[in-house]
Amino acid sequence: MHDLLIKDALFVTCDSNHKVVYDGIMAVSNGRITALESNKSNAGLQLQAHQTLSAKGRLVMPGLINMHCHAGDSLFRGLVEGLTLESWLGKVWVAEKATLTKHTTYLGSILGLAENLLAGVTTVMDMFWYPNETVRAANDLGMRLSTGGIFFDLPGIGDRVHVNYITEAEKFMAKHQESETIFSATLPHGSYTVSPKNLKDAKAISDRYGALFSTHAAETQAEQADISTRYGKSVIRHLHAHGLLGPKSILAHCVHVDTTEINMMADSGTIVAHNPMSNLKLGSGIAPVSQMLKSGIKMTLGTDGAISGNDLDMWLTMRLAASLPKGIMMRADVVTAKEVLHMATLNGAEALGQSKNLGSLEPGKAADFIVLDLSSIHAVPMFDPITHLVYSTSKSDVRDVFVDGKKVVSDGKATKVNMDQKLRNANALAPSIKASVE
Repeated sequence: MHDLLIKDALFVTCDSNHKVVYDGIMAVSNGRITALESNKSNAGLQLQAHQTLSAKGRLVMPGLINMHCHAGDSLFRGLVEGLTLESWLGKVWVAEKATLTKHTTYLGSILGLAENLLAGVTTVMDMFWYPNETVRAANDLGMRLSTGGIFFDLPGIGDRVHVNYITEAEKFMAKHQESETIFSATLPHGSYTVSPKNLKDAKAISDRYGALFSTHAAETQAEQADISTRYGKSVIRHLHAHGLLGPKSILAHCVHVDTTEINMMADSGTIVAHNPMSNLKLGSGIAPVSQMLKSGIKMTLGTDGAISGNDLDMWLTMRLAASLPKGIMMRADVVTAKEVLHMATLNGAEALGQSKNLGSLEPGKAADFIVLDLSSIHAVPMFDPITHLVYSTSKSDVRDVFVDGKKVVSDGKATKVNMDQKLRNANALAPSIKASVE
C-alpha cells in the first residue's frame, strides 16, 4: 500500500531520455517515488494507496531548481532602477546595510522563497546575509535550500572581519552536513569584492566538507576590466589560477567569457548558473549559452534577486534562456527546449550533487513535483509538452507543489505559512527602506 497516488496525469519526467508518460500514474511512499507508468498497464491499474488524487487535465513534472537567487532582496524589489551593475550595487548595499537584521532577513527570505515555491521551484541556491535566517524561512515553507557562509571584503553590513566569515561558514557546514534538505555551500560575493586569499579560504572550507562553492563571475565588462587591472588576468583566468574552478564550483552569470575561458570551465567541470533576466535588465549583456553548451559545460538557471530582475520567475528565465541565443545567432535550432528544461531541473540537481535524489521523476527519487493546470487559454492546444513548458507555461499555471511527497502548495497557496501577515510586515517596512537611498 502506497502513501499517495497521482493518476490520470501527463507526466514530463525530465529524466535523461526526456521520457513523457501520457495518462500516467505515479506512486509515492515515505517521500519517495515508487512507481511511474502508464495508467493502461496492468501494474498501473493494480497500484493502491492511502490517498489517491486525480490530475486529469494536468501536467506533472519535477520541481524546478533555481541555482542563483538572493531571496532576502525581495524587500528591495524595484528600489533601484536604471543603473548598471556597479552603480546599482552602490545603492543596493546602502539599502541593505540600513535595513537588514536577522529579523528583516527572515522576512525578505520568506517572501522570496515563497515566490519561488508558488511558481513551482522546490529547491533554491541562495546567497545572502544571515544564511541561518534563510534556512529558517525555507524550513517553514517546506522547501530545499542550498546556502551557507558568505564572504565579503568591502564595507558591508555590520563590522565582521574575514575571520568571522570563516567561523560562521564552518559552523554552518558542521550544522547541516547530514541534512537532506539543506545543501551547504560557501558563497563569496565575487572576485572584485573578495581578495584571492579570502576566495581560497572559502573554497578550502567547502572542499573540506565536500560541499559547494559559488560566486558571481564575469558578469560585466567593468568587472572584467577591474580584475584585469588588479591581477593581470580576466575573471575566469583569475579564478582558474587560484584553483577555484571545478565540479563543485558554481559560477553565476559568466556573461563576458571568451573561448579559452569557456574551455577552462568545461575542462574543470565548473557549473554555470545563467541569469538572463537580471543580465538584460542591468544592461550587463547576454551570456554565450550556445557556446557553453557545446563545450560541455553543465548549464543551470537562476533568477538572481528580485531587486535586479524584479521578480523570481523561472518560467520567464527558461523562455529567455531558450530564445536569446536564437536571436543572437539568427538560428532557430540552437539551444533546444529539452536542453533548457534540463537546465531548470536535472542539471540543477547534478550541480548540487543531488542527481540521485532530485531533478527528475524516477522511482527511487524524492517526490518533489509540481502540478500544472493545462486548461488556460494559453495552454490549448498542446502538441508537445516539452516545448509547451519552455515557451508557453506561466508561473500562474502552477497549482500544487509537493516536496518529499508532502503538499506545500495547494491550489496556488502555501500550506505551511500564512503569507498575509508577512506581506503586511513587508509593506510596513517599505517607507524606511525607500528613505535609506534618498
